Amino acid sequence: MSIEWIMSACIGVGLAACCGFRVFVPLLIASVATKLGFIGTVTGFEWLSDWPALFGLAIATIFEIGAYYIPWLDNILDTIATPLSIIAGTILSTSFLHIDNSVIHWGLGLMLGGSSAGIVQAGTSLLRLGSSATTGGVANPIVATGENAASVGLSLFTIFLPLVAVVIIGAVLIFIIGRLLAKRKVWFSRASSKQAGNPITQIPRSSNGRA
Repeated sequence: MSIEWIMSACIGVGLAACCGFRVFVPLLIASVATKLGFIGTVTGFEWLSDWPALFGLAIATIFEIGAYYIPWLDNILDTIATPLSIIAGTILSTSFLHIDNSVIHWGLGLMLGGSSAGIVQAGTSLLRLGSSATTGGVANPIVATGENAASVGLSLFTIFLPLVAVVIIGAVLIFIIGRLLAKRKVWFSRASSKQAGNPITQIPRSSNGRA
């Protein structure tokens, strides 16, 4: 396994994880980077650096970033962004994995890139729901700005320092997974408490079958 293979894999997985913050930002940055020759995709994904893809991703990025600053529309977008982030993460990860077998190629892209994007997206959705519940959505633009900065910053970091970026993104993924598991535990605890506090009462019956 060469260093080039490892670096390409780190770039693909790093960019894929960034799709959890914003779906189209990492795709656009990858498109620009390949167009300028900073990075290169594997055979079959050269379309990422074509002008139609670049312009299309630029327009999609502008609309996506702007939409997250519209109150309550951001929470609705999260339901759409979750599957889209997994798809985008899979595509980006697969674009930089040097594997000849197409089944293993796409399967590994989904496992590494799609799952990373989905985990990050779940974490940001949870953060936005908490912001909406506690501040009535007032703080949501701050959350959106942080997501934009993380998506752009980590995507650029991944292209120029892929090994370091993967370590940072790995730490982010571990933190989000921990928070999601903790939240899941709280939900189960509350559900158990409600069931314990509302037992089903039964009316005692006499021996002749009457209440």
